[in-house]
Amino acid sequence: MTRAPEKIRAGQDWGEAPRRHATQKALLLGIDPGDGSFERSMDELESLCATAGAQVVGQVVQRRDTPDQATYLGSGKAQEAAEQVQELEADLAIVNAELAPTQQRNLSRVLGVTVIDRTQLILDIFAQRARTHEGKLQVELAQLNYLLPRLAGMWTHLERQAGGIGTRGPGESQLESDRRHISRRIQTLKQALKDVARHRARARASRQQVPFPVIALVGYSNAGKSTLLNTITGAHVYADDRLFATLDPTTRKVRLPVGWEVLMTDTVGFVSNLPHHLVAAFRATLEEVVDADVLVHVVDVSHPDWPDQVDAVHEVLEQLGAEEKPTITAYNKIDRVEDRASIQSLVTETPNAVGISALNGQGVEDLLHRVEEMLAASLVPVEVTIPYRRGDLVALCYERGRVRSREDGAEGVRLRVDLPAHLAAQITGQVAT
Repeated sequence: MTRAPEKIRAGQDWGEAPRRHATQKALLLGIDPGDGSFERSMDELESLCATAGAQVVGQVVQRRDTPDQATYLGSGKAQEAAEQVQELEADLAIVNAELAPTQQRNLSRVLGVTVIDRTQLILDIFAQRARTHEGKLQVELAQLNYLLPRLAGMWTHLERQAGGIGTRGPGESQLESDRRHISRRIQTLKQALKDVARHRARARASRQQVPFPVIALVGYSNAGKSTLLNTITGAHVYADDRLFATLDPTTRKVRLPVGWEVLMTDTVGFVSNLPHHLVAAFRATLEEVVDADVLVHVVDVSHPDWPDQVDAVHEVLEQLGAEEKPTITAYNKIDRVEDRASIQSLVTETPNAVGISALNGQGVEDLLHRVEEMLAASLVPVEVTIPYRRGDLVALCYERGRVRSREDGAEGVRLRVDLPAHLAAQITGQVAT
C-alpha cells in the first residue's frame, strides 16, 4: 500500500553536509501489524519529519505481523519502495521502527538512498534543539551509543581489502580505530555527565537549605507544557506547535494564590517508543522529575489519540521510578474541544484533574489551587516559639508553610503552622539550639 501524505510544513533544514541547507525529501516506510495504533504512529512520524525539517513525499506501508529480518520490508515491498524513491526523487527513507544494523544496511542497498530509523530521527531532532552544555552532552552520548553497533556497516566498501587469518586489511583497521575512538568519547561523556549530576545534586542540596517545593511539568511532546509555564510565570520559554519544540529544562519561581513560593520546572516532552538511548542519556535531567514534590501531567485533550499519549508518559515515568509521585492531571487545550460536557465529565471522573487552556489562561487558577491542596496534604503541624532575633525563621514559616495562629509573647513569636516535614525539622532544630 502506497500513500501520498497531506502537505506538511517544513521547519529547519536537516541532514548531513553538504545538503544541510537543502530540504531533504523523505519516503516513509512502515509495517502495519494490525493492532490499531499504526495510523497514529505514522502520523507522528510525519510530525517528527516536519520538526526535523524534512519534506515527506510519500509512504510505503506493508501489512504483516513481523518485520523481515534482512530488509525490514519483504523483498517485493522493498523493491516497490525502491521504485517510489526513484519516482518521487526521495533523498532518504525513514522507517517507523528501530532497525537492526543489518536491516538498515541491506535496505539502504536495495533503495539506493540513505535509510534512517525512528530512533535516529529523534536523535537528530534532539541534536538540533539542545542548547545548554548538558543537553549537548546528553544528545551526543545517545547518538554515539546508537552509532557504535552500526559501525561495521559503514566500512563494507573496504571488505574486499580485508586480509585473512594473520592479516589485517585497511577496512578492519579503520573500523577498530573508530570503535576505540567512539568508546573513549563515550567514557569521556559519561564522566562529564557524572560531574553534571554531582552539580545538580549540590544545587538540590542548596535548595533544601531554604527549601522550595518543586513542581515538575511532564507530558507528551507538544502537550503545552512550555506554554503553561509561560502563562503562569511570565517566562519567555520557546513554545511552538511542533514536537520537541523545547529540549532543555527550564525552572522558574512561582507564587501560589495563598502566597507560597514554589519552583516550577518544564521538562523535556515524551513520545511513544521514546528511544532507550535518550531515556538513559537524559537521566540526569529527568532526575528533576524524580525529585519533584508534585507532578503536573499536561495532556493535550484536543489530540485524537490523547489516551495513548497518556499511556506513553506513564511508561516513561515508570522507567524513572516516578509513577507513584503525587500527580495532578491538567487536561489542556480545552478551548479546542467542542464537546465541553465530555471534558467536564472527564475532569470529574479523573482523580486530581482540572481542565485548562494554557494559551488563554482558562482554568490555570484552579490548577494552582490544586497544587496548593496537594502540597498542603503533605504538611505536618508544628507549634514553635521563635525568638525575635530569628525573624528569618518566622518569614520562612509564612513563605513555605500555612500559619494557623500567631501570638507575640515575651520570649518570641509563637506559631501554630503546617510545614513540609524536612522544613519542620530544620526550624525546630534551629530554635532548640
